[in-house]
Amino acid sequence: MEIMTPHGPALAEVDEVADPRFLLVLTHGSAGGVDAPDLLAVRDAAAGVGGVVARVLQPFRMRGARAPGSAVKQDEAWTALVAELRGRYPGLPLVQGGRSNGARVACRTALAVKAEAVVALAFPLHPPGKPERSRAEELRAAGVDVLVVSGDRDPFGVPDEADAARLVVLPGEGHDFKKDPARVGGVVAEWLEARMRPDSA
Repeated sequence: MEIMTPHGPALAEVDEVADPRFLLVLTHGSAGGVDAPDLLAVRDAAAGVGGVVARVLQPFRMRGARAPGSAVKQDEAWTALVAELRGRYPGLPLVQGGRSNGARVACRTALAVKAEAVVALAFPLHPPGKPERSRAEELRAAGVDVLVVSGDRDPFGVPDEADAARLVVLPGEGHDFKKDPARVGGVVAEWLEARMRPDSA
């Protein structure tokens, strides 16, 4: 489904389930797409615990750009498209997330879209080789619980456990989680299932 935003159209691929318990909106990294192995694994696993999953191709990727450019414009577009998706699934709790740059967007906009939680896959703590340029404040400022899943070989770094509600570090994985994406899906689904139980509020 195409969704118009203030900065151009986005494209959402939505997978529905028979008895939905929550809406999970996921997005890609800077130069990636919504068919990244970890995003597909999270989609499949989240569906198994009642998640309607929307994988969103952001406007900058629709234009063919490989970098998001202005964070302000990126966040404005994201907030608009999430509002549209929420309108289609009223009453469902919202969780949003993404991989790499998509995880940053999800953290920055969590309060604005009234998300209940954020799933941050391969959160890029710093540019490779530049640990002094930390983006940890984006995690701390999310304002909601954040699940961070990182690989211990990620050149973008691994966030501190204190900066997330839960940090899971997968041995042998890099930034792309190519070794075992299903393991990423399992971690996310387990966390979401525990959060979305009727008695967990």
